[in-house]
Amino acid sequence: MAFYVNVPKDLSKVKNKVAFNLTKRQLICFGIAAVIGFPAYFLTRGLIGNSNAATIMVMLMVPAFVFAMYERDGLPLEKVLGNFIRVRYLKPQIRRYETTNTTRARPVNRARPPEKGGTANGRSRQG
Repeated sequence: MAFYVNVPKDLSKVKNKVAFNLTKRQLICFGIAAVIGFPAYFLTRGLIGNSNAATIMVMLMVPAFVFAMYERDGLPLEKVLGNFIRVRYLKPQIRRYETTNTTRARPVNRARPPEKGGTANGRSRQG
């Protein structure tokens, strides 16, 4: 019996797993979430109750989980947010095509040519 395994053509997109099938970035973000969430839970469960403390712990840990797991087109969340802020707020929405009119920049001192009689198609006026 033969087993077929899909091998990606571009091996640069394959990420190295460090421990527990997680990347180094994911381990760091989960560690940050644990450092923030667990002390908040243990410090608040005596004051506000077990379920409320667990809710606060989850709300404090979710941003770190999102930063660890979210990717769009191979970019991590902070780069996606940076690109969004740069395009949406820091750069102008409408880019105008502006040129420098060089003929108006210098004064023109040419004499006007004398006007000739006739109309636009070359015939003289008869009225």
